[in-house]
Amino acid sequence: MKTKPYQIGLKNLKETYDTNEFKTGLSSNEAQKRLLKNGPNKLETVKTSKWKIFFRQFNNMVIYVLIAATLITLLMRHYSDSIIIFLVVIINAIIGYYQESNASDALDKIKQMLSIEATVYRDGQRKDVPAEDLVVGDTVFLEAGDNVPADLRIIDSDNLRIQESALTGESNSVAKIAEALENDLPLAEQKNMAFASTAVTNGSGSGIVVATAQDTEIGKISNEVSSVKQRKTPLMQIIDSLGTNVSYFIVAASVVIFIIGLIFDTYSLPVLSLAVVAMMVGAIPEGMPATTSVILAKGVSDMAKRQHTIVKTLPAVETLGSVDVVATDKTGTLTKNEMTVTDILIDDQELQVTGTGYEPVGKIVQNGQPVSITAKLKLLLEAGYQANDTTLIKEDGRWNINGEPTDGAFLTLYHKVFPYNQENNYTEVDILPFDSDYRYIGKIVQDEDNNRLLFVKGSPDKLLEMAQKQDPTFNYEYWLQKVEQYSAEGKRVIALGYEQAPATADEVTHEMILDGLNFLGLVAIIDPPREEVIESLKVMRKAGVQVKMITGDNAITAKAIGEKLGLADQIQAITGTQWDQLSDSEKIVAANDNQVFARTTPSNKLEIIEALQNNNKVTAMTGDGVNDAPALKRADIGVAMGIKGTDVVKDSADMILTDDNFATMSSAIREGRRIFDNIKKSILYLLPISFSEGLIVAYAILTKQEIPLQPTQLLWINMVSAITIQFALIFEPAEDGIMNRPPRKTGSKLMNRHDIFQMTYVAILIAAVSLIIDIYLNNQGVGEVISSTTMVNTLIIGKIFYLFNIRTPKPALSKELFSNPKAFLFVGLMIILQLILTYVPFMQEIFSTGAIGLHEWLLAIGAGAIVLVITEIDKLICLRKA
Repeated sequence: MKTKPYQIGLKNLKETYDTNEFKTGLSSNEAQKRLLKNGPNKLETVKTSKWKIFFRQFNNMVIYVLIAATLITLLMRHYSDSIIIFLVVIINAIIGYYQESNASDALDKIKQMLSIEATVYRDGQRKDVPAEDLVVGDTVFLEAGDNVPADLRIIDSDNLRIQESALTGESNSVAKIAEALENDLPLAEQKNMAFASTAVTNGSGSGIVVATAQDTEIGKISNEVSSVKQRKTPLMQIIDSLGTNVSYFIVAASVVIFIIGLIFDTYSLPVLSLAVVAMMVGAIPEGMPATTSVILAKGVSDMAKRQHTIVKTLPAVETLGSVDVVATDKTGTLTKNEMTVTDILIDDQELQVTGTGYEPVGKIVQNGQPVSITAKLKLLLEAGYQANDTTLIKEDGRWNINGEPTDGAFLTLYHKVFPYNQENNYTEVDILPFDSDYRYIGKIVQDEDNNRLLFVKGSPDKLLEMAQKQDPTFNYEYWLQKVEQYSAEGKRVIALGYEQAPATADEVTHEMILDGLNFLGLVAIIDPPREEVIESLKVMRKAGVQVKMITGDNAITAKAIGEKLGLADQIQAITGTQWDQLSDSEKIVAANDNQVFARTTPSNKLEIIEALQNNNKVTAMTGDGVNDAPALKRADIGVAMGIKGTDVVKDSADMILTDDNFATMSSAIREGRRIFDNIKKSILYLLPISFSEGLIVAYAILTKQEIPLQPTQLLWINMVSAITIQFALIFEPAEDGIMNRPPRKTGSKLMNRHDIFQMTYVAILIAAVSLIIDIYLNNQGVGEVISSTTMVNTLIIGKIFYLFNIRTPKPALSKELFSNPKAFLFVGLMIILQLILTYVPFMQEIFSTGAIGLHEWLLAIGAGAIVLVITEIDKLICLRKA
């Protein structure tokens, strides 16, 4: 019993259909009912409000502490302190907002991919309707140039071919059929289906709408994109955790100090409150978000200028440095997506072809020596050139094709022997386009003497049979063995033949071909690996980064390409169908053990990324088609191709390779590691200084002395120095052997035991020398303003000296001292700012400072030198232990 249009709600690849039954189509009333019931054929998108993103930046423990400090100082009418602390809060919120506000527009781009109009049969008439009005059960007519408006089950096909690369990753357009198929087929093999957003390249046909809007394959991808939750980057996890823990510790310490002050009646309540606020403001590392953001922003800028890379979110730059796995598609990323003839087999002669890509530069050789073009070889080249409906063109200095990549390979092969501009000796009479049922293309041509030839190019299993019909002595087994040999090497094998056509033959028929052909030979074609990718993979493997190939191609071809690229010493492959049979725990093992994932669906790609992440792997994903969008968004860092990537993937990705060069990934990973090292240095540099300020205030409270530093002075030390001398760390070069070490483990802590030890003793050391100088000056009868100004400068000079220690794990007073010349520029800028703070009247009024003399400056410089000497002794001890 045939399925009626109104019964169709799900695609059924097995079902057979009577074409004429559907030509009447739905009635307008029935279509309207379905439209009202199921809604329009369009994708809905929901965006996060910009205001919501902005206010989200205040949900941070460091910000809570600063807001509390603002309110306390406001209640105490210390308005200048309140304003400056509040400005710090706003600056940090703005920085966070701009990091997050580049929200993905991927869903909008997917929405735009749907067709605007569709040709349907309604009330027995063929008419154009808005694609939004399509409903399940509609009969849609397709022809070359159309975008498919919904998911269709094909019921009629006349050489209908559809380009589906955006969904399946297959580079060639797919010939569509109306015949029944098995239901459990990968998307790329569902040849009796047409999918929304794909494009008709040849022929015409009809199909029944089986899914609209969110139920289409493109709609499912849209749902996956919108439902995918991005993980926080490793860096953001570390910094959030560090900021929260530091804030909790400082708040707890402040509460303890406040209670002690109350119990022992150290100060009056207002003075004690202000002192505790000063302690919190001094100890909180306010400059950390600003410094981190600037280091990341500089990395983004450098990568755009030097490495053809656009990084959309700042944390993504550093994430590259902690990547364990890079998952990538094959075609056009690891390979050139330029099919190239590599081998020709004529009789028992195996010939090789040099040159790659569509540029017609290369030779036909045998064992490295050029061969003469025999009559049979010439005929084979002409057969490949003539049995062809693709064109080879040169635009803007680049060779491209308009048509099928496999056909393009034959055009390039021909022009490697015969000049591109040379006139052809044949004129076309008729062509029989490639048909998936017959799997060959045929063309009748006429030469200058009016002789007609039929050239045929197609699948070996078809042409070998025809050759056997023509010649009973034809060695079928020999040629079949050669086909299997080339196929095992990951090559696509094409057979060629010809026969004399009658002088009156004006049309190519299948009968003319099936009667038998003169066999010319085999041609092996491969999509060549990118040479630069091979070198890049070596670097990445040395750095402990695994590369996984996820492709729509078949497993044998993909595995062979993986071996040529050197993905691993032993390549393991799994298909999407095999993957679907695994449990969640088995998928984690399979994702780790396999390097090649073949015949995958968009859902498979997303699941592979999730399985890797569930195994604590920081994962990058590269892609260019719509089918890659959910996986790109889920990955710790999504990387889109800038030239051939769709708008959808570019908006889903964190990073775009503007030159589509996968080799950029290894240099990007190196840059990410350098950036992480510099961020770690900046944090290890910033925290001891902040803690030393808190210790100074805590000491004053516990010893019932005057607070030597004002809240505004503490903010100056933390913020102004953070955006000057700390910025010197942005320009620190990569350390030796940075790509010889494995990626950081997921969840690993920022600081090891020695880092914490160093941070602790440096904080105590700087606080101690500052307090000793303050006590000394007070004993000399120096006023409060001069002593506090000297302490501010002591802390800043201590930071300057400590900078040269933290910059490098090697001794500071070595050639490494001059490895970053910009460090001296930032130190000079900080000194100028300190002079302004110390001697400019309006700055003295705002920050409670005063002019100090040479004696005080020498004390500050001496204190800084002590910090450098002690930290360098510690470094030398560590180097000897290592």
